Amino acid sequence: MSGSLSQEIAPHLPYLRRYARALAGSQSSGDTYVRACLQALVADPSCFEMTNGAKIGLYRLFHVLWNGTSISSPGQADGGVSVFEQTAQQRLASMTPESRQTLLLTTLEGFRADEAAHIVGKTEAEVRELISSAIADIDEQTRTQVLIIEDEPLISMDLADIVDGLGHRVTAVARTASEAVQAAQKDKPGLVLADIQLADGSSGIDAVKNILSDLTVPVIFITSFPERLLTGERPEPTFLITKPFDPNTVKAAISQALFFNSTASIAA
Repeated sequence: MSGSLSQEIAPHLPYLRRYARALAGSQSSGDTYVRACLQALVADPSCFEMTNGAKIGLYRLFHVLWNGTSISSPGQADGGVSVFEQTAQQRLASMTPESRQTLLLTTLEGFRADEAAHIVGKTEAEVRELISSAIADIDEQTRTQVLIIEDEPLISMDLADIVDGLGHRVTAVARTASEAVQAAQKDKPGLVLADIQLADGSSGIDAVKNILSDLTVPVIFITSFPERLLTGERPEPTFLITKPFDPNTVKAAISQALFFNSTASIAA
């Protein structure tokens, strides 16, 4: 492999390793395929297609090996795999291989549908169909009960419509921190959508802290006051949406939060 080719692909290797890990379900197996990809490049640089750029060429070569070769990986246990990654890998494992590939390429790696189609050797229409199938699989797997903590009736109605449209069920709409804690204790939601400033002057932050002391549940904050959570003085929530919100942003956050089953951590 020439020095110029090495320089072209070097910036993309960390991302290919990330993708291979997600696709294979383990770091050791993913890294084995990435090494095989590099060995193929060293043995025959002509197998590398640069027409659409180095990154697409690298992922395309990886997929040729992935789909056409069975490679044994070392048996060592993976370290440092978070519970969120484990959850995502379990969800991905239930999909068809092609759906899993196209979903990861277009979400995790950020390729356009036409680029992903070139990488996996399919038409753009086929890739879009595979992505739709993968999303439907995720929606089916992550269907859950949702607690909304919001004191503005119109906003809570909008959020409830979004939740219902995604196939989830709203268990309660709480207007105060005490109502939220009681509702969570009663119904054990699988997701919480929370405002910060509530009807009686109570705090959605305090409500979420109390809920998380008893439940492990993903939380999405939707607020007009994001600066109250972005102080840098304590762990900040993974999902924070500013009002007025775009419904598509809320939908995307709900899907991501449930896919990874991540929990907002709000320190005292």
